[in-house]
Amino acid sequence: MSRNAEVVVIAAEAAAVMEPLTRPDDSREWHQCFQRIGEGILDAWAVEFWRHNWHGLLAHLESLPWPNPHSVQVLIHDEEDHCFGLWMLYDGKLVEVPLPRTRREAFASSVTGVLSRTDLLDEG
Repeated sequence: MSRNAEVVVIAAEAAAVMEPLTRPDDSREWHQCFQRIGEGILDAWAVEFWRHNWHGLLAHLESLPWPNPHSVQVLIHDEEDHCFGLWMLYDGKLVEVPLPRTRREAFASSVTGVLSRTDLLDEG
């Protein structure tokens, strides 16, 4: 099944942690590689998944030895989403942070479900 999703990881001092995810690795469930897109106080990496094959990504990111876990932010935009969702590390787990005026609903063809802007739905 073809399905697009974009994932952005933002974290402080995480170049060494993310570097292995910028190279192919047959042991991972997904085959796409992150590309570094920003460097500074917070570093950033992005990847576009073009297949429904990234189920293990969030658990993998949780397991990494982040030098500053409180700085880790993961933005995910699945094909049907109106906007990016935000996940942050709390107690070692990536948890979605509720965004105002959004609603996430389960969707079998999506790893995360569908994130809708409720203000867009109200308008029409």
